[in-house]
Amino acid sequence: MADDTTIQRAGDDGREEEDFALDRDLVDRIVAAADAGDAGQLKDLMAPLHAADIADLLEQVSAAERREILLLWGSEMDGDVLSELDDSIREEVIGTLPKHVLAEAVRELDSDDVVDLIEDLEKPQQAQILGALDAGDRAAVEQSLTYPEYSAGRLMQREVVTAPEHWTVGETIDHLRRDEELPDQFYHVILVDPGHHPVAYVTLGKLLSSRRDTALKDITEDSFRTISARQEEGDVAYAFNQYHLISAPVVDDDNRLVGVITIDDAMSVLDEEHEEDILRLAGVGDESSIADTVIETVRQRLPWLGVNLCTALLAASIIGLFQDSISHLVALAVLMPIVASMGGNAGTQTLTVAVRALATRNLTENNVLRVVRREAMVGVLNGLVFALLLGVVAALWFAMPELGLVIALAIIINLMVAALAGILVPVVLDKLGADPALASGTFVTTLTDMVGFFAFLGLATLVLL
Repeated sequence: MADDTTIQRAGDDGREEEDFALDRDLVDRIVAAADAGDAGQLKDLMAPLHAADIADLLEQVSAAERREILLLWGSEMDGDVLSELDDSIREEVIGTLPKHVLAEAVRELDSDDVVDLIEDLEKPQQAQILGALDAGDRAAVEQSLTYPEYSAGRLMQREVVTAPEHWTVGETIDHLRRDEELPDQFYHVILVDPGHHPVAYVTLGKLLSSRRDTALKDITEDSFRTISARQEEGDVAYAFNQYHLISAPVVDDDNRLVGVITIDDAMSVLDEEHEEDILRLAGVGDESSIADTVIETVRQRLPWLGVNLCTALLAASIIGLFQDSISHLVALAVLMPIVASMGGNAGTQTLTVAVRALATRNLTENNVLRVVRREAMVGVLNGLVFALLLGVVAALWFAMPELGLVIALAIIINLMVAALAGILVPVVLDKLGADPALASGTFVTTLTDMVGFFAFLGLATLVLL
């Protein structure tokens, strides 16, 4: 029998496939149970769900349905659900939960999850959550909040497993068995010197597979690296991805151990940065969510639509310079959108690759000239192919061989400019310290439109009129 948390569908060969998404029928039954006020059935339906699935459910339903579900089921709320929720509805959910339920849920979380939970909340809600923590946990969270936003200090968890560097495997295992406050998940035992400076770490696999009399320093890992608590979280995520880290100790300004970052947190940062890049390239803001209200969505998108209007007026001004030419030859009005559209699409292709390469640090000063040359050649070759195709089409369509030559030359020029703009604009913006994902699309689209219109209408004026 299929788990309710997956959608079952038949493939082409008749087999059932799973995509690990919430079953739509299950969502409907949960909403119906909440509408009917049937708390027992609602709890039975929600009980098998993973915390991430419950978070997805709360994000997918309407605000009214979400409130009904929380009022009936909220006493069962798990801290992991709160940490999985999208930021856009997390504050709403926290505000709906009874104080004692919220307090119990928060106590279950590691310090890094608590920091992530409260750092964007209003002061009263922050105080409410901090007040639910034990004194030691509260002090740890407050200390993490003193570090800069989007830094390793905000990302780390304070629960760390350490051992003196002179211990043996047997001593370490005995200590771990006696410790009643070990983190729920950890991957390394960090070795520290008498000044509490991390000097190496040992994986649990090596620890469990070695003889008891083996010195810990003899089974340490070569991948050991420390991360400054003030390091930007984007750099942390890059280090984890680049060096295949599972966890890494975090140190303060005096190189003393203050926490640890694990791979799940680093990968969450990578995922968030990828999402932000996509949203910024589309000009919809870097915090857009399907759970946003109409007003929030309009507020995020309106400024960029205004910017696009201004750039469209610039392109229109180029067309205005050649209005006499267009009035004499209507075919120009028919064909000029093709030139601009081809350039825009070609620029977007190059731009997407460039922004992604900058984000992953694959595009650097060492290879930028080679990549620029490659994109220029790609633009020229693509231009030649489509110049031949469109030139023949335009010549036959309007029975004007000269018109075919004009659009062919304009296509070559615009595709080459689009390719160069798609790579150079984000590189220059990145060099100037601006976010290439945020502004590149507007610049590239405007440039290709203006060059496309000017090249096509200018050549047509010189050759045909």
